[in-house]
Amino acid sequence: MKKLKMVLVALVIIAIVATVAVTLVSCSGNKGTIKIGLITLHDSSSTYDKNFIDAFDQAKAELEAEGYKVETVVVSNIDEDDSCYNAAAELVDEGCQIIFADSFGHEDYMIKAAKKFPNVTFCHATGTRAHTEKLANFHNAFASIYEGRYLAGVAAGMKLAALYGDGNGANVSADNAKVGYVGAFPYAEVVSGYTSWFLGVQSIVPAATMEVQFTGSWYAPEAEKEAANNLITRGAKLISQHADSMGAPTACEEAGIPNVTYNVSTKDACANTYIVASRINWAPYYKTIVKAVLAGEEIAYDYVGTLATGSVEVLEVGTAAAPGTAEKLAEVKAKIISGELKIFDTSKFTVGGTNPTSYTADVDDFGDYVPETEAIADGVFQESKFRSAPYFAMEIDGITKLN
Repeated sequence: MKKLKMVLVALVIIAIVATVAVTLVSCSGNKGTIKIGLITLHDSSSTYDKNFIDAFDQAKAELEAEGYKVETVVVSNIDEDDSCYNAAAELVDEGCQIIFADSFGHEDYMIKAAKKFPNVTFCHATGTRAHTEKLANFHNAFASIYEGRYLAGVAAGMKLAALYGDGNGANVSADNAKVGYVGAFPYAEVVSGYTSWFLGVQSIVPAATMEVQFTGSWYAPEAEKEAANNLITRGAKLISQHADSMGAPTACEEAGIPNVTYNVSTKDACANTYIVASRINWAPYYKTIVKAVLAGEEIAYDYVGTLATGSVEVLEVGTAAAPGTAEKLAEVKAKIISGELKIFDTSKFTVGGTNPTSYTADVDDFGDYVPETEAIADGVFQESKFRSAPYFAMEIDGITKLN
């Protein structure tokens, strides 16, 4: 009997200690502890990678302000080969519970790592295969950046109207309505971006046309600058880009040509020509994944951030922008969020002279480039519906690819 009483007393003491421990944790505000890693293709000298790294830091700060304890590790300049797998494996060895990667070409190696380390969550931005691989610990992410591109195009159209149409876009002649775009590759991601940007320009300046020059690289400062200069020589009155260096904005600043940038504001570096920039803010995505892992919640194969979630942003309006630009962007943004304005409304563009009613897209991306998914419904191209990464690859009228 005495022994039984001693056991009961011990159990009571253990219960009290456990309760106190839980209370102390609760009072400390620690909602969970986690270590996460980020693999980037380049370092912060690339505007693209800097955007991911800055958002990583932002997410850590915001999570800690909410009561989470987060340790982060960033590994930069990781090529799109087995060095990505090796970097992922090393991050696993360091105790990372979630590993993110930022470049399209990292996907094969992230999948390889996910298969090797099933207890670690692997998240790959811009990738296409999570929904077909169906690995419980591998996920893709992107954002509806075409919304931000469209808004940036509206700002560009307003600048053309201010320069050549007395503030009225309908009065801009075709001679003064040519714009240029520096693209990395002719991939759907780039095509979706420059098409939405061009549609934004055309919403203000109906006579607008566009020439696109590709560099064959995501980060090639000299090639990007050369492409921008070529577009300017060919008569482009304004330049935008989907490439990762300061090459194109620098060319515009030197030539006095207005420019719209991506990922970062160039307001300080290109004070005389910067209009506006759009970017994906990856912080909401990082936070969503961290909270899901800590809570043991299921994560969808694809994550799509939007204007409404704060994942798509239009950055500060520059002094080179037309008067009233900020107000116009706020008006158009509200229509996009409400659903009143659909970016890829097929009544707003033509292909071969007609408004498209059907388009089969290569959504499942098995490497065979065979399209299998009908992407137009209710008069709208359904970008971001079937996977997170863009699959809009239509060649609409008014856009000419130079290479």
